[in-house]
Amino acid sequence: MFKNKLAVLFTCLSVFSFSAQSASFDTVTLGSKGGIQDGNLTAFLIKSEQDSNFIMLDAGSVVNGLIVSEQKGAFNNIALPDNSPYTKVGYLLNDKIKGYLISHAHLDHVSGLIISSPDDSKKPIYGLEGTNKDLMKNYFNWSAWPNFGNKGDGFKLNKYNYVDLVPTMWSAVSNTTMTVMALPLSHSGGESTAFILKDQKGDVFAYFGDTGPDDVEKSSALKTVWSTLAPFVKEGKLKGIIIEVSFTNETPDKSLFGHLTPNWLLKELTVLESMNDKGSLKDLNVVISHIKYSLKNSEDPKVIIKKQLADANKLGANFIFPEQGDSLQF
Repeated sequence: MFKNKLAVLFTCLSVFSFSAQSASFDTVTLGSKGGIQDGNLTAFLIKSEQDSNFIMLDAGSVVNGLIVSEQKGAFNNIALPDNSPYTKVGYLLNDKIKGYLISHAHLDHVSGLIISSPDDSKKPIYGLEGTNKDLMKNYFNWSAWPNFGNKGDGFKLNKYNYVDLVPTMWSAVSNTTMTVMALPLSHSGGESTAFILKDQKGDVFAYFGDTGPDDVEKSSALKTVWSTLAPFVKEGKLKGIIIEVSFTNETPDKSLFGHLTPNWLLKELTVLESMNDKGSLKDLNVVISHIKYSLKNSEDPKVIIKKQLADANKLGANFIFPEQGDSLQF
């Protein structure tokens, strides 16, 4: 009864597996939301099955995300060394997270990195040149926060090493077996990033920072990403995607400010499908992130977005809505 793509839930460990075959990537959701809910903002850990070390995909919530994830059993298979001076959370932050992939420097994607930096270990920050410059200029500058980087204003504490990624070029991710490619995205006229991670088997996983649809942004950024991913879809090598849907379909285009709705996500994924055979995205695992928290006394936006995606899903994609602390295997 098992098919090529099947979701299996191990509730005792809060672990989800989305493949009947051997998994290629493990992720942990340190933060699932966008917008105003501090403590649960966009941040994912990812590692190859061939690795024991993680890399961060954005860093809106780091320490709080690690605490919640540990409480939900996401790290039960990671033993704290007997000689470690840290708690389990401290060990994960200092020894198991080997760097940050930052899509853009908006606070809901970097606040956890900034706040945890005094107790963090030395590691690289990977990003497009503009993103790294924004981190130097706006945060690690001895005004907003001490300069924990190796570049920028004032005395440099040299904890973080900025690594400028060149678009479309594969780069090694230090202390892991993965490589990464960065591709620019359009975010309300500004720049965000899609990261494609590849393991030693050639399997890939795609993470999207905030992005608006090409038609609204007057851009071809997403089309370029789809073109890059299309060969991996054809070869069955694309194991999963994390992509934002910030708003419901009721949100007008003029109020998206560089974000997606269910309708726009489906239209964009249809562009990817059109680059291969019809039905090529059937059972593709698509993790929905960055749903905006609402203070209005109305139905939960997540419930609405989940229904709107399900009702219009002619692609057969497998849409996944993780909670903070959930582990996902692809």
